[in-house]
Amino acid sequence: MKRFLQIVFILFALLIFPLFIENASSQPPPPPPQDIPIDGGLSLLIIAGAAYGARRIYKNQKQESETNSDTV
Repeated sequence: MKRFLQIVFILFALLIFPLFIENASSQPPPPPPQDIPIDGGLSLLIIAGAAYGARRIYKNQKQESETNSDTV
């Protein structure tokens, strides 16, 4: 009797578990991720960084030309 119950349980598991797997795999795929807008403050930060870099270059060149004219 014990052997019979084991065989019935194994057959039951082999017949029923694939049904659960099929239902789980037939679900629709998740929606694609939403696009994130990049051009909000990023463009302002790039412009500010370029302006800061240009200002630093201008000051360095101005300072170098003043030191060179003082030594000549």
